[in-house]
Amino acid sequence: MADRVAIINVVGLTSRVLGPHTPHLTAASHEGGLIRVKPVLPALTCTAQSTYLTGTLPAAHGIVANGWFDRDHAEHVFWKQSNHLVRGQKLWERAREARPGFTCAKLFWWYNMYSSADWSITPRPMYPADGRKMFDIYSHPSSLREQIQRDLGHFPFPAFWGPMAGLASSEWIAQAACWVERQHAPDLSLVYLPHLDYNLQRFGPDDPRVDQDYRAIDTVVGGLLAFYREHGVRPIILSEYGITTVTRAIALNRLFRTRGWIAVKEELGLELLDCGASRAFAIADHQVAHVYVNDPSILGDVRAALERVDGVATVLDAAGKAAVGLDHVRAGDLVVFSDEDAWFTYYYWDDDRKAPDFARCVDIHRKYGYDPAELFFDPALRLPKARVLWTLLRRTLGFRALMDVIGLDAGLVRGSHGACPADERDWPVLIGAGTAEGRVVATEVHDMLLAACLGTA
Repeated sequence: MADRVAIINVVGLTSRVLGPHTPHLTAASHEGGLIRVKPVLPALTCTAQSTYLTGTLPAAHGIVANGWFDRDHAEHVFWKQSNHLVRGQKLWERAREARPGFTCAKLFWWYNMYSSADWSITPRPMYPADGRKMFDIYSHPSSLREQIQRDLGHFPFPAFWGPMAGLASSEWIAQAACWVERQHAPDLSLVYLPHLDYNLQRFGPDDPRVDQDYRAIDTVVGGLLAFYREHGVRPIILSEYGITTVTRAIALNRLFRTRGWIAVKEELGLELLDCGASRAFAIADHQVAHVYVNDPSILGDVRAALERVDGVATVLDAAGKAAVGLDHVRAGDLVVFSDEDAWFTYYYWDDDRKAPDFARCVDIHRKYGYDPAELFFDPALRLPKARVLWTLLRRTLGFRALMDVIGLDAGLVRGSHGACPADERDWPVLIGAGTAEGRVVATEVHDMLLAACLGTA
């Protein structure tokens, strides 16, 4: 009989993390074997998960980052959720071909909507027409949403992302995984635990404050490992990337602005980046930036300008993208990777007074790139949590109110990912899929997971 399997995605887990602060994870690595995974490029959540689940590179599955510029709509898109965006056959679909009736629960892994998984839960706020944002989840089947929140309480959305992100979200997801196992006993459970992502980016991996985060996530994982083993489920631990210390942020769009390449539109006294009208612009995402060049005549100038930027490690053209498996229509005309101690911010304004209103909010869809500053309250605010509560009260009473509690200091960020770290101890890991120590490339993880699902490894 093939094993039932739970793949526990511990974001940010590397072999460097393992040690006295992580007794359960360390014991699991000794018992089940630890394999270092050379990350896919870019080493980002959506790209890594799509590679693990399809066994292919972004050139095939199409997920070139967490977001990109949609050339047809002339709009940037970030953190979309439809599984149809991921091309190719998924892990559970291949297992289902070999074992008819094979079932899968997908719990907070990305691209979770409208997939062929049997049960799924993903964060999904509601956006009423009056401008409010109301925390919620989406599930398949839809009845699952009400049932699980009746038993576990509402998902602690503020703890999933933003300045109050912390352990509560991972604890709830772990409880949800146990709930789904008790109710449905899937053959494959995909479980996403994001806790390490937060303070590793806030403080950096060298800060002693993250030791408590290692202990906290180890406790959560330890409980899951014991639970799954008691229920006859084989647990496998996986991570997507390792986070390294950063000391500088690079604002490519500000560079492009000095060259007259980006178009800025003023609305209500604030500046918006007009991607469709820009000659060249960057969509920033941690340590990678996709640079779209709408005016082919300046492509050479753009590349030369990028290569002169301090902190830029690599500029990939068409041939370079093909060499690393990033040659997809969604990718930028040029793809830029930063040095390991740097990352890219989307900022394009010269005067903070002109920054768009969403820049000071947690707004993962409107920004022209990933913004880790959302993990911090603006240091200039007095009593920021009280401000949040006051804003929520005003909204409850029917008043429009902007939750503008995020600062514009990219220098606060101390950890990032996206490039391939030079030291293998900072690579993601796979634990429990094989007894031998070793290393694999990200595309090989898929077949190892499939073998576990089919009981052949």
